[in-house]
Amino acid sequence: MKFKLLLLSILISTPIFAQDYILDSITLKYGHLINFKANTFQYASESPYFKKLFSDFDSIYAGKKKKLHVFHIGGSHIQADIYSNKIRTYLQNMNEVSLGQRGFVFPFHLAHTNNPTNYRIEADNDQWQGYRCSVRKDSVAWGLAGVSAAFRGTEDQIYVKANYKNYTKKPYTFNTLRVFYNTWMEDYDLTIADATLIKSDTTNYDGMYTEFRLNKTIDSVALNLKIKDPNCVSPEFLLMGMEFMNDDPGIEYTSIGVNGASYAWYERAAYFEKQLQLYKPDMFIISIGTNDAYMPKADFKAEEFRAYYESFIQMIQRANPQCAILLTVPNDDYYKKSYANPNTAVQQRIIIELTKKYRMAVWDLYSVMGGLGSSNDWYNAKLMPRDRIHFTQLGYSIKADLFLKAMVDAWAESTGKDKTLLLNHFKHLNE
Repeated sequence: MKFKLLLLSILISTPIFAQDYILDSITLKYGHLINFKANTFQYASESPYFKKLFSDFDSIYAGKKKKLHVFHIGGSHIQADIYSNKIRTYLQNMNEVSLGQRGFVFPFHLAHTNNPTNYRIEADNDQWQGYRCSVRKDSVAWGLAGVSAAFRGTEDQIYVKANYKNYTKKPYTFNTLRVFYNTWMEDYDLTIADATLIKSDTTNYDGMYTEFRLNKTIDSVALNLKIKDPNCVSPEFLLMGMEFMNDDPGIEYTSIGVNGASYAWYERAAYFEKQLQLYKPDMFIISIGTNDAYMPKADFKAEEFRAYYESFIQMIQRANPQCAILLTVPNDDYYKKSYANPNTAVQQRIIIELTKKYRMAVWDLYSVMGGLGSSNDWYNAKLMPRDRIHFTQLGYSIKADLFLKAMVDAWAESTGKDKTLLLNHFKHLNE
């Protein structure tokens, strides 16, 4: 309960700086906390995968109609979608014409956990039950989201809104809606409430989704869910996610996060890879690790962590061998609010070794923050709450801008662009 209240307090305090580039303005007050020299995408210049990615960034920045797909996976930092949504906003505003589709989302409210504020999916919550791969007692089928919402009632209506409190100048729209669920069970009819909107609907049983193609572009829709046979024994509709799709070029940024998630927990998601194979990620940001190391030093199994991490990299490469994978070192944290966690330094060494082995890039947030014990300094500066694991709204905003700065520097170095001009483009998005 305390964890939920903490996340709620972070989510509801959403000041205006959340959408603006603030790194310059906060440097005087908070700059002493940040190791700016460490704020780089290390080894990106040596990676053929990032060379291709940054070339594609150049094309989109120049206004060319091109589609790219970025994935970002983590735990509670990503489920909240605060700093990741700010990164999404930056990437989807590289030019004036290419917003990119909103893409894959999960209706966390139906699973009775915190939902990002930038979209809304509502139903009769009392009829739904949530299951997370990161909860030991939970045991259902999970896909890409790592969380599922189960409906076992007679009927319900699901209201889907692609926009809620997002930061984009242009609202997200869609002309195709995919609903991911347990297609191997056919206990329910799933339909668009307004039948006049439907151009076609098809079910992909292998991909585990029904795709509704619409005859116009919209930003919200209602779905009807109704049991086929009221006498059915143990009916179940297991919702695994939705995807807002359109024909617009640009960057699609898919964030996947589950509170408490670790590599071991994501491995329980039996259909994760199968659903990832539906896509061909151009960039994949890995921000898993905090929960893997949140334990006493004697209990942390370094080589097990390495094996999980390496297996995850290989899974991404099976989806797209040319994917640019950004490994990230977790932030410094305190174990049970008592002492700085020494396991993160071990993770740092392993992650950097894997970065070199697979010729990828790494963003070392641990070093950027100041290393062991730095989370206490960030807490004293009100950039982290008392748990010294998560960040405050301002802390997340700074984190997103540090990420952007590191990305722009690596991009400029790779393609010869003027990094000041590039960064200025993102600094002035709201002007």
